[in-house]
Amino acid sequence: MKKAIIFFILLVAVTAGAGLQKAAAQCAMCTISAEQGTQNGNTQAVGLNTGVLYLMAIPYLMIAAIGFLWYKRYRRSQASLRS
Repeated sequence: MKKAIIFFILLVAVTAGAGLQKAAAQCAMCTISAEQGTQNGNTQAVGLNTGVLYLMAIPYLMIAAIGFLWYKRYRRSQASLRS
């Protein structure tokens, strides 16, 4: 079991490290609008891409947290049944 956990952690680390490029989380229209806005002196569009990435990541983090808690409860109930 420990080998599987270590393998999974290494797999996640390698996968996360492989995509260290700048992420473009906007559609083409939003990208053009943000670029034109910053060229005209609009500073609100600077963090638009980061905001989109945060909004996209939150549901995945919530699902991962729920899955982790569910797994821990399942393991705890299995341990109590065995003893």
